[in-house]
Amino acid sequence: MTIERVNNEIIIRIPDIVDPDKLQRLINYLVYQEATSKSEARQEDVGQLSSEINKNWWEKNKDRFLKE
Repeated sequence: MTIERVNNEIIIRIPDIVDPDKLQRLINYLVYQEATSKSEARQEDVGQLSSEINKNWWEKNKDRFLKE
């Protein structure tokens, strides 16, 4: 593996023996870090929003899972 800094970017070269699923999880984490790097949201606000979304989703979709 090689890592180099070019201008405002970091270039990482990874051999093809690396598990693609694990690499995808790492990439997803890096995308998350980039997306949230300037966020001013508090974790408690994020948790509350997540709970509201899950509750609304469940109310709309529970019939698909709970067959009477």
